[in-house]
Amino acid sequence: MALRLVQVNFKARDDSALGRFWAEALNWEVSSEGPGVTNVEPVDFVWPDPTAVCVDVVTVPDPQTVKYRVHIDLATTSVAHQAELVARLKELGATPADAGQGDVPWVVLADPEGNVFCVLEPREIYRDTGPIAAVVVDCTDPRAMARFWGEAMDWTLHEVTDDHARLRSAKGVGPYLEFLRTPVKNVWTRVHLDLLPYPGDDQAAEVARLRALGATLADVGQGDVPWVVLADPEGNEFCVLGPA
Repeated sequence: MALRLVQVNFKARDDSALGRFWAEALNWEVSSEGPGVTNVEPVDFVWPDPTAVCVDVVTVPDPQTVKYRVHIDLATTSVAHQAELVARLKELGATPADAGQGDVPWVVLADPEGNVFCVLEPREIYRDTGPIAAVVVDCTDPRAMARFWGEAMDWTLHEVTDDHARLRSAKGVGPYLEFLRTPVKNVWTRVHLDLLPYPGDDQAAEVARLRALGATLADVGQGDVPWVVLADPEGNEFCVLGPA
């Protein structure tokens, strides 16, 4: 029994507009599950596929602007590519952001709704991830988070220290999931992860397994829905979707 990370979920005031921004940013395309939901995924993508973690943008009545715990790092192949990508993202509506990063080789931006993300300088480790290098989660204990998420998913642990942990799909493709030691507050979040059981696996059994690992049920006002909202041991909400 295991789960797959299949998408990063953004709450938005306007899912269509924010979805278009991220589609242009990643050179992906958009589709829609229905009113208020925009999916952003690679061209000719057949979901789910470990080569990509998709972006799901959902309109909610009041997506508060708060410090949140999850962000995306974008990969680049050269210094010139980084500069070109930053310039293109600004033309699309991104703005420079100050997350206290100081003098660093990566560029911190905010999308049109204020979600912070990073455009990394070229790094060898991310040369084959696709446009999203990593999904990064702020936490207080990367070792503990690596243990929980390593048990939750079938992803492989590549690195763990007191300050940083890095996992990737067992197939060795797609972006990394990283945990970064950062002071965090117990705040409402705009961005969360969506996990999917494998075909034939039971959603309820997976939820029970995760709760035994330390996850707790979470109420974010979801009502009667086919997915289950949980929080990991540090309070980060995530969803367990119904089987594909």
